[in-house]
Amino acid sequence: MSLFPYALARPFLFGLDPETAHELTMASLARTQGTPLSAAYCSSKVSDPIELAGLKFPNRVGLAAGLDKNARCIDGLAAMGFGFVEVGTVTPKGQPGNPKPRMFRLPEANALINRLGFNNDGLDAFLANVQKSRLRQQGAKSALLLGLNIGKNAATPIENAVDDYLICLDGVYPHADYVTVNISSPNTQNLRALQSDEALDALLGRIAERRETLAAQHGKRVPIFVKIAPDLDDAQIDVIAATLKRHAMDGVVATNTTLSRDAVKGLRHAEETGGLSGAPVLAASNRVISQLRAALGKGFPIIGVGGVMSGLDAVSKIKAGADVVQIYTGLIYKGPALVAEAANSIKNSR
Repeated sequence: MSLFPYALARPFLFGLDPETAHELTMASLARTQGTPLSAAYCSSKVSDPIELAGLKFPNRVGLAAGLDKNARCIDGLAAMGFGFVEVGTVTPKGQPGNPKPRMFRLPEANALINRLGFNNDGLDAFLANVQKSRLRQQGAKSALLLGLNIGKNAATPIENAVDDYLICLDGVYPHADYVTVNISSPNTQNLRALQSDEALDALLGRIAERRETLAAQHGKRVPIFVKIAPDLDDAQIDVIAATLKRHAMDGVVATNTTLSRDAVKGLRHAEETGGLSGAPVLAASNRVISQLRAALGKGFPIIGVGGVMSGLDAVSKIKAGADVVQIYTGLIYKGPALVAEAANSIKNSR
């Protein structure tokens, strides 16, 4: 159990600009991970194992990509009791992202809007950080799984996007327990166009080919997941499901942030450009999960993410059809205690 209640830290953090608070938190995690000071946020891991895509997840609650874009805090995040942690999104070259301000809190709705734009230090720095983590040094002995999330540079034309994904896939493959292909951030121009049927078919075809080469080269098969948006209609979801199966992808992450503002109309910052995350995304994300499960059938791995602010929210994702869940915005609003709450609620719901 954490020695420092998050309720004491939150007023201070929420008094800061959201991105300043984020940077301060991640810098503090980076400095204290692996030291006695990590007792301030560490928690025992709930045991609720599940095998998925050939991987053994210690429990069903993970951290979503986006919080630790540069993989600086893997060990600190692992100490919070997650069964798996996903870091990134990383792009081949470092890039600053979109102009600031680019993160906004909507506390009345337990929500965030961000338009960060894949700001990160680039693939080389990312891989150096991954390899420095105790988690990776432990390798197969670790009780936590690590997902590495890849994307494209903003300056790369969308018609050349596959080149960026393949560069990143080559780099992260030896170090990942699984890889997530992010084609659903709303903050990189035209990125979501990759979810269209022809573009997705071409992208996943190339990724599937490269996966076979990498599997032979490294002597192991690393599962590949694809992260999609909540702003998809029924026909689009069905096409994506069919394409995932056709190219033998190992799973899907549903979902990213939403462009919809229906649930936050009238609130301060509601009309800011960017992706909305947090409580307002729960229903939309669960709708996509439910339809994916119907289209993909039993046994196809689904990671459910979007709007998990409580144990009940986590259970709702499992009931919708997800196998495991991820949290991000919930961690910011509720703190590390949410990890154990969600994991125990899922464990006790069966």
